[in-house]
Amino acid sequence: MLNEKYMSLAKKLAEAFLNSTVLTEEPMKAHTTFRIGGPADILIEPAYCDITAILHLLKEEDVPFTVIGNGSNLLVSDDGIEGVVIALGKKSGEISISGDTIVAEAGALLSTVANAAADAGLTGLEFASGIPGTLGGAVYMNAGAYGGEIKDVLESVTVLNADFEKQVYNPKDLDLSYRHSALMEIGGFVTDVVIKLTPGDKDEIKAKIEEIRNQRVSKQPLNFPSAGSTFKRPEGYFAGKLIDDAGLRGYSVGGAQVSEKHCGFVINKDNATAKDVLQLMQDVDDNVYNKFGVHLTPEVRIIGRNIN
Repeated sequence: MLNEKYMSLAKKLAEAFLNSTVLTEEPMKAHTTFRIGGPADILIEPAYCDITAILHLLKEEDVPFTVIGNGSNLLVSDDGIEGVVIALGKKSGEISISGDTIVAEAGALLSTVANAAADAGLTGLEFASGIPGTLGGAVYMNAGAYGGEIKDVLESVTVLNADFEKQVYNPKDLDLSYRHSALMEIGGFVTDVVIKLTPGDKDEIKAKIEEIRNQRVSKQPLNFPSAGSTFKRPEGYFAGKLIDDAGLRGYSVGGAQVSEKHCGFVINKDNATAKDVLQLMQDVDDNVYNKFGVHLTPEVRIIGRNIN
């Protein structure tokens, strides 16, 4: 049962921000591609124009908040998330194109941006066409696939800092490396992204996107909920191969399983809980370390109540 403070706050948010959507005791499994996670006290899908004002109100109310995108790289606790979840998405995903430059709000889906680039005859973002996350989240973790990374096409990023003031960063300011950006240390979250691409042949660009789509379908367990690649690639190794070589293909804990199709993925095969996934991840790391002396670091972001 939602306490009185959060009931009052939810009412205040709903009345103040009519263009945004406010939900209470919202199950996070409905907002993650893993389809796992207990309730958020309050979840708000903000209109882009409301974001800064919402943050100021939450600060005045001294309420903790968590910002997410499409939930494609998240494992949320079975006990849910305390406070407010701000889910950037449909209402903060505008895209505009001018020449070889794309300006997009952080909630825009990578696939949507990549397809818009293709329609405009711009090449360089094909690698992102199958990544299920938002543009803001992709910058935060320097997402990549099929030989490309966000840092390859990034022109600039607008970020709301701890004081909810907008700051513009160039790629060189962000220490972009494998699944890392300086935003992980300095805090703040992305509101807008500028991408610089190269003019190309529209048919060739769309053919490349289709080729990548076919590769994903053939190699990844897209028929089960997951958070994508579960572990980062250890230097000099591939996580999926280490897991396979450790004899863990198909290994299960509760409803969670190391995918039989691609060992780099942990899937929600049968109503898995976050507890199932966390135990499986620990077991996998222990086994791989015992056999090969290599620790696996989670690529998935683990958040929520009572997460150790």
